[in-house]
Amino acid sequence: MNQSGKKVNDILRQILDDPAFQESAAWRRRDFYEKDVIVRAGDEGATLYYIEAGRLRVTGQVELNGDKRVQPGFLDLQSGDVFGEMCLNATHQRTATVTAIADGCVLEIDGARLNAYFDTHPLQGYRFYKKLFEILMSRMKSANSRIENLLAWGLKAHGIERHL
Repeated sequence: MNQSGKKVNDILRQILDDPAFQESAAWRRRDFYEKDVIVRAGDEGATLYYIEAGRLRVTGQVELNGDKRVQPGFLDLQSGDVFGEMCLNATHQRTATVTAIADGCVLEIDGARLNAYFDTHPLQGYRFYKKLFEILMSRMKSANSRIENLLAWGLKAHGIERHL
């Protein structure tokens, strides 16, 4: 877990331990086993996930030549990481599939209840969203780097250098 993940972990632990944010009403624990799909791209969702234990892989789907599909891994997640943040403030379609690569447990947190909690606990909300923003910026930086490398590979593979 990176430093940003640790900080969001600390903030979430405080929220989950608060009697005002009760298990079963605001969140639930879900065990998973290797190869279990936690969320599937295209499914509707309104929850955030916190990985309590285990490892997960975030994958997308790429279509090749209209008839072949591959599912590249975008990111591996581990204990203390969060995912599903795009569905935190409203119900949206999941943009990726998340599959277990090792047994573990996630906490599924209801986005509407978390935001209602932040309305009455604005300091925790500020701290949570500040750390979430740091995590998202780190992920975006990593994704941009991967895109640049893939673009460079594609240009070289197609001999674009001879046209420059």
